Amino acid sequence: MKGEPMPPTDGPAIVLDAVSKSYGEVRAVDDISVSIPRGEFFGLLGPNGAGKTTLIEMIEGLRTPDTGTVTVLGMSPAPRNLALLPQIGVQTQRSAFFTRLTAREHLVTVAALYGLPTSAADRALELVGLTSSNDVRVTNVSGGQRQRLAIASALVHDPQVIFLDEPTAALDPQARRDLGQMLRELKAIGKTIVYTTHHLDEAQGLCDRVAILSGGRILALDSPRELITRSGVGTRLVVPPGRLTLEQAAQLDGVDGVDLEDDAIVLRTTHTARALAALGAQGSLDDVETRPATLEDVYLDLMGAPQA
Repeated sequence: MKGEPMPPTDGPAIVLDAVSKSYGEVRAVDDISVSIPRGEFFGLLGPNGAGKTTLIEMIEGLRTPDTGTVTVLGMSPAPRNLALLPQIGVQTQRSAFFTRLTAREHLVTVAALYGLPTSAADRALELVGLTSSNDVRVTNVSGGQRQRLAIASALVHDPQVIFLDEPTAALDPQARRDLGQMLRELKAIGKTIVYTTHHLDEAQGLCDRVAILSGGRILALDSPRELITRSGVGTRLVVPPGRLTLEQAAQLDGVDGVDLEDDAIVLRTTHTARALAALGAQGSLDDVETRPATLEDVYLDLMGAPQA
């Protein structure tokens, strides 16, 4: 905006330093510190009530921390920083639309609010793959297309930092897959993205790093690959019913533990090759299912939930 200082062009995109926020007796965010480099696709994971929304609202400048500091692009976001607003884009689960307009007209209107030409709307439409639906009224677009339009609205002014809140929530599998591909393309253009989701498979495939929150604190913070490697959760081998008894399975070389799942025996192991060799020595490996550890396994382990 005219007369406002431009944001710095170096340093981390987001820095949280010992940030806390309480509502009465509830400590929603409890002494969180994290630095997010520019260009990182960063995931915030956790159950409802973990503190994700409060944390993001403080980063966006909607709430002020009780203690600690937040900087975005080198500036404080709160109170509402007019120099910072054009540099951030926000997609929420309940994004507002000009429903009587077409998809393109909606984006042209959003672009005009930032003082931008119609070409900005056309670029955003192309970026999210909605050019074929630009003349469709917002009320008539599908759920997946509406999510794309919400993201386009967050991108129309070419922000440096983008917040995506459950962008694939309530979508059917095909729409989730299509939107997931669009998010990969969004990641490739180098924007800094802060992303919340309950779809842990998406987070594993998209995020450079993830923070897993519970009770307002970060329980784990690293790349999905490193979290999986360090977790010690290991691989699960699902053996069809009737091949082994639980006692026989527990005695196999390389097996750390056994479970029963719908009459099938599940072998837990951090030594997959040894366990498979021992299992093969007992008979055929046909129809034995191998389940490598996933980010969901890490998440459930941290939350103390029983695993299959």
